[in-house]
Amino acid sequence: MANKKIPVTVLSGYLGSGKTTVLNHVLNNRDGLRVAVIVNDMSEVNIDADLVRSGTNLSRTEESLVEMSNGCICCTLREDLLREVARLAKDQAFDYILIESSGISEPVPVAQTFSYADPDSGIDLTTLAELDCMVTVVDAHRFWNDFGSGETLLDRNQAVGEEDHRDVVDLLIDQIETCDVLLLNKCDLVDEVHLNELEGVLRKLQPHARLIRTVQGKIDPKMILNTGLFDFEQASVSAGWIQELQKESHTPETDEYGISSFVYRRRRPFHPQRLADFMTEWPEEVVRAKGIAWIAAKGDFAATLSQASASIQFGPAGYWLASMPKEEQEAVLRTEPDMRKKWDETWGDRINELVFIGISMNAADIEAQLDTCLVDDTELKQDWSQFENPLPWPIESIVKA
Repeated sequence: MANKKIPVTVLSGYLGSGKTTVLNHVLNNRDGLRVAVIVNDMSEVNIDADLVRSGTNLSRTEESLVEMSNGCICCTLREDLLREVARLAKDQAFDYILIESSGISEPVPVAQTFSYADPDSGIDLTTLAELDCMVTVVDAHRFWNDFGSGETLLDRNQAVGEEDHRDVVDLLIDQIETCDVLLLNKCDLVDEVHLNELEGVLRKLQPHARLIRTVQGKIDPKMILNTGLFDFEQASVSAGWIQELQKESHTPETDEYGISSFVYRRRRPFHPQRLADFMTEWPEEVVRAKGIAWIAAKGDFAATLSQASASIQFGPAGYWLASMPKEEQEAVLRTEPDMRKKWDETWGDRINELVFIGISMNAADIEAQLDTCLVDDTELKQDWSQFENPLPWPIESIVKA
């Protein structure tokens, strides 16, 4: 009989959010469950592992604590994570594996570790372990401070290395948008009005996850252990902006705290200079925006736009299907009926489709501003490659590739 795959919960969350406190509480209230713990920390001295030891009764015979230092699970320690999980699973001495990832770890690469066989190490975690739950801990007290800081991990001396230019806000968004359970921790440090507002924003950013308020990391372990919640396909489309795009129709609604969302769709390209000007004066009330943009510029490419607070990322994403040979178009449209439903007889799949999530947004005003960025009837007939284009648009390198 094949051995039962060991379930795994991964705790993510930005530095200081309270992951270790949650971990300690769960381990102290696990009702006899034999738990193997993997603690990942960026410092040379693994402070998190010391805290876990001091806060729990870890038995050498029934439990294991694996310390992973000088790196991050999502990057330099990916192979170490594979090997440690495989070793613990093969021991068959545990009921569960609980992983506390680094505060600068991104959840998606960690989740991917459990979804395929690694050719370099020869380890296939799909036969040994099963990702049961992705948990993200959010610091209710410091969230808006970190979200709006405009700082990078390098600015805070928290980066993996000199090449790690990630913005703090982008990391926060990644952790929130990819989880099954969202723990809003340190709720005792925030008044009810602001707590409700923050919860409303988080539910817009991640409508799929269970959202649980906690104080000092106190949570019923059953909420994050043996949940059966994780589904890789669901995780890839659980972010709020994706959910908004998938709705058949969208009527903007605003809750009592002014939190709302809307989708901007237009079958006309943006003038690159005017869109760049709009992005330099980005509406402050927009918390999150993401989607596909159609730019009147050299090369028939779609662009991605991703914004969170002061961080705006923009760049070409690949060719529009409508720019491909007819045979390729038909082959894709046969296998993707949703794309066929959205297909335009004139422009094909070319479209501006952007989701906006924010607080006290004036959707009509933002849409009107964006409409002025679209090319007019005269510009539509002109040579788009001649338009002034300050956007990051490395067209030559794309063509050569």
